[in-house]
Amino acid sequence: MTHRTVKSLADAAKPEDLFRGQWQHSRTSVLDEYKPYLDERWDEGCTNAWKLWEEIVPLGYRGSYGRVSAYLRQKRTSPRPVTAQPPAPRVVTRWILSRPETLTEIEQLRLKAVLANCPELDALTGHVRSFAQMLTERQGERLPQWLDAVRQDDLPSLHTLAAGIDRDRDAVIAGLTLPWSSGVVEGHVNRIKMLKRQMFGRAGFALLRKRVLLAH
Repeated sequence: MTHRTVKSLADAAKPEDLFRGQWQHSRTSVLDEYKPYLDERWDEGCTNAWKLWEEIVPLGYRGSYGRVSAYLRQKRTSPRPVTAQPPAPRVVTRWILSRPETLTEIEQLRLKAVLANCPELDALTGHVRSFAQMLTERQGERLPQWLDAVRQDDLPSLHTLAAGIDRDRDAVIAGLTLPWSSGVVEGHVNRIKMLKRQMFGRAGFALLRKRVLLAH
């Protein structure tokens, strides 16, 4: 046996933990996306399966009433609390980086649940969205205030970013304020680098110059 196989056997608390693929007991369901909503309504005191099914259908649920009923039955009878599985980090990242108004009601609800259970992630989301607003609305004058707010939270990764921005504060403020951009220049530089790589180092500057001029 490989080390990985031995470790999986040793770490399994029960036989079901060893199931994989089609036998995996925690397979995804069409109801998974709506379980946070059901959990919240359950905590509010609404335990009627039919009513909850009617509430999630307008939100986009296309599954059967039976799935909703089975999930609530499991919540009633299980000795341990039954709740939705946490979303993957990549999914949470997409929610944070998206415009809030572009998220569906379910996505907003799930993100709200994640942030409620992680104060650090909640603070990070606030800083990310505040910076996005500065960037899209050209509010560079707000950058010093943003940097001060970042330093007040225990977010080491953002502290590193803030230190880098602070070293070029004037340039960053100009980039967040002025209508001009170096994007066109960067595009030409990348194009020249691509032409250079295509020659695999087998030709000199003269040929690269001709290729750049003839590419226009």
